Amino acid sequence: MAKTNPLEFMRQVEAERKKIAWPTRKETVMTAVMVFIMASLLGIFFFGIDRLFGAIVNFLLSLAG
Repeated sequence: MAKTNPLEFMRQVEAERKKIAWPTRKETVMTAVMVFIMASLLGIFFFGIDRLFGAIVNFLLSLAG
């Protein structure tokens, strides 16, 4: 692999940094809202699944006891 001197490396880093497309404030807020909504929906879904499986286990245990 070819060695790069520190000055050339810094130039390459600067060139790559200029290629970055940062999201707008609106995009960032919308993404955060969507993450919050999806996390909430998944939390509700898994809570429901947990309650369902808990009820099934309790029912099966009541049959054995």
